[in-house]
This record gives sequence, structure tokens and C-alpha cells, in this order.
Amino acid sequence: MPSQHKKKASPKKECEIISEDAVGYCVANVQDQLFFNCIIQGDNLTTLKAIPNSTINLVVTSPPYFKQRDYGSGIGNEKTVDEYIDNLINVFSECVRVLSDEGSIVFNLGDKYLDGSLQLIPYSFALRALKACPVKLVNNITWVKSNPTPRQYQRRLVSSVEPFFHFVKGSEYYYNLKDYLVGNEVKIKKHNGSNIGQTYFELIENSTITLEQKKLALCELQDVIEEVKSGKIESFRMKIKGIHSEPFGGQEGGRKYQLLKKGFTIIKIKGEPLKRDVIECAVETIKGRGHPAIYPLHIIRELIKLLSKPHDVVLDPFIGSGTTAVAAKELNRKYIGIEINEDYCKLARERLMNTFTCRQKPLGFVL
Repeated sequence: MPSQHKKKASPKKECEIISEDAVGYCVANVQDQLFFNCIIQGDNLTTLKAIPNSTINLVVTSPPYFKQRDYGSGIGNEKTVDEYIDNLINVFSECVRVLSDEGSIVFNLGDKYLDGSLQLIPYSFALRALKACPVKLVNNITWVKSNPTPRQYQRRLVSSVEPFFHFVKGSEYYYNLKDYLVGNEVKIKKHNGSNIGQTYFELIENSTITLEQKKLALCELQDVIEEVKSGKIESFRMKIKGIHSEPFGGQEGGRKYQLLKKGFTIIKIKGEPLKRDVIECAVETIKGRGHPAIYPLHIIRELIKLLSKPHDVVLDPFIGSGTTAVAAKELNRKYIGIEINEDYCKLARERLMNTFTCRQKPLGFVL
């Protein structure tokens, strides 16, 4: 819940419109100098090959879906699903190459029905990406559409979710969970009252653990109850050997080890809100935008806050109407957008011309 107390007003940051150059940069420009804060018109694979290794902090993109809409030329118009995924993997491989070791790649894909059968294209792509490239899949973030297309199918349900796959090159990727989905977390249920943990006392007495283990369990149970009552932790759970199911897997020193050695384990819950791999958001309206499929600005903002720092470089090799660049600019990140369609490039630049960025010092334009 938001605080009801009034907060002191923060000093206003300088807000201004940074102009977006209307020139369609060619690959030769990119080879000479990596341009930031621009939309490059051209083939994304060719353009990506001109970007140096490990120079991009975050890639966020949504390639054209397979035979879903008319985007003009380029990926999405292939004859088969396999050919479509092959072309996506070629682009993805270049994204991996240009990504820094602390960077992340987020691909959003939609699925397709062919002959009445769902093709599972996003998941086929994710599996291929894991096999073809040296990456790890951190999350499948599910976009739940609060306003899906109101079609009334008689033999199947309306599709209302899409995946955002989060890939990384290693374990040292940047991650700012604190700023992600602030205010939309799932609250953990509080446990109050005088009967906190009382059922565990009886379970301990009736268990088959040794007398010494029972004494230790009763002592630690009383301590953790006091932590809850004093507000130090939100709540807790207790597992007792022979009564509760053992944890699946486990590492040395973990819960499984404690059950084996002590006969019980206590799981303390600090009460911090849970940030799940689900984002509920409406589909962006298309009317008047000049592009057949615009993914939600809200989701892209949240991903950029989660996976990058101010002044980092955000790349979208399928920039389309410019949503990724708009979100990056708003959040004081540098951006590079690549788009083959001239009309979409113009649309993206128009949106960027009218996008405000709040910052305290100028951004650099070269690496």
C-alpha cells in the first residue's frame, strides 16, 4: 500500500526533448562510429554485424510474428516455421555477440495456429537459442493481456498471454529488482495473534526425531516465534523429519541437510513483497499509430529498469514503431534502433521527437 504520509518534494530534474536525427544511417556510418540515440534504417543482420563485440548493455525486442501480420519485407514472411526460427536465430546470435558480459537479451514472440494446431513457436525458438548460443535462460516472463482480442472461438479459448524470454551470457548480469514493478508486488500474508506456530509444538512432540533434536527444535521454534511477534520477520514455516515432505534437491548446508542432521528446518519469511514472472498489461491500441503491432510501453519500461542502469545502451534490432527507444529515452538510457521499413523508421523518429527525458547531465554519443 502506498504511504499515506506526505513526502518532501524532490528537486526537479531538468526535462527536455532530445532531437532525433532524421537521417537514415547506413552500415558504413556504423562501421566508422557506433551512433547512439538514432534509428538506423536497414537490414538488421547486416547492421548488427557492424557493431563491435560486447558493446551493448541490453537488447529488448519483439520480432515480427510468423505470418501474423503484414509488416512488409523482412522476417515474418517465411514459408515455414523452421525457416522463420532459423532467421531469428541468426539475429539472436549477433545480439549475443554484441552483448556485454553483464548484459541481458529479452525476446518477445507470439505464437501461431496452423491447420488448427498451435505451433509453440516462442518455445521452439527459446530451445533453439539455448542450443545454438552460449546463453542461459533466466526467466520466461509472461505478459497477461488484460484486453485480449474479443474473438469468440467455439472450439478453443482466446489466447491472452505472450512470453518475454530473458537470456544472459553468464551469472554476473546486472539485475535491479528493487526498481522493478514498484507498487505491483504480491504481498505475503501476515500471521498475527497469540497462536503463532503453536501447532508445531505438538508436531515436534509426536515426531520420531531424537530427544536431543526435539529439545533443539522446541528452543529454535520459541525463538522464531518471538522474532515474528517483535516484527523482525513476517512469518515462518517449519519442516520436521518424518512428518513433512523433504525438499526436492538441495545443497550442502541447505534445508535438506538440516533435516538430515538436526531433524528439522525453519524457513524464515522476511515479508518482502514477491516479484513474480508475470506482468498484466493492456494491448496497445493501433489506431493512428501507423504500425500493426505495438507492444506495451509499460512492460518495456519495467524491463529496462530491471536490467540496465542510466546511460546504458539499449538495442532493439526490430525497432518497429520505436517503443523500446521511447522507453530507453524516458529512462535516461542510450538507444539504438534498427528497422528495415522506412515508414516505421519515420514513425519511430516522430515519437522520439516528442519524448521527454529527465536527466541531470548530457549523454555521450559514442562508446
